[in-house]
Amino acid sequence: MVVITVSREHFETLVGAALDSIPRELARHIDNVAVFVEDRSQHAGLLGLYEGIPLTGRGTSYAGAMPDRITLYREPICARCETEDELVEEIRRTVVHEVAHHFGISDARLRALGY
Repeated sequence: MVVITVSREHFETLVGAALDSIPRELARHIDNVAVFVEDRSQHAGLLGLYEGIPLTGRGTSYAGAMPDRITLYREPICARCETEDELVEEIRRTVVHEVAHHFGISDARLRALGY
């Protein structure tokens, strides 16, 4: 298998495009979230990570909280892909997966939905 490699800058551009592809009716509900790209995680095989308080868990005391954090890991995502088209799709799937956590959707439910 030939693995695609792209620069961090290009990868970040693809992540931005994936975020822009989220339907407007959902995107308008994404609140207080920062998205980052790192080369790799300390946990083998991890493609992305959501850290924060999902919208479903926010109460009246949420005001003033630090932004939630979504991190995408460039090297493990690239390692799954042979072409740029595959890379674009894998980034999109990972972005959707992590944004879904922001909406309070569990890993079990995401697996059932194919994510």
